[in-house]
Amino acid sequence: MAKPKEQRITNLLSMAQKAGRIVSGAFAVEQAVKKKQAVLVLLAGDAAEESKKNFITLADKFAIPYADCLDRETLGGCLGKDFRAVAALLDDGFAKKLRQLMEESL
Repeated sequence: MAKPKEQRITNLLSMAQKAGRIVSGAFAVEQAVKKKQAVLVLLAGDAAEESKKNFITLADKFAIPYADCLDRETLGGCLGKDFRAVAALLDDGFAKKLRQLMEESL
């Protein structure tokens, strides 16, 4: 069973997906970052190191914050997809709430 904090994060990301305020997958996230639509890049904790490095470099280049969040299976699952190594929130409200949840103690 998921931890309460992890469950709250997955619920928030699911709501963002239903609202159309999150994109996932390497190509979609890269486009959102380059178009300056992304407000927070989410990297799966178990994503390939090379992928993480590439997206961290891209996020830094466009001054977009990023965070390690969940694992690939959980990240994809809460978005209604299979596995996802990267996603990007397109909404300040969702991004702010996610940062609050991630900062909470376990």
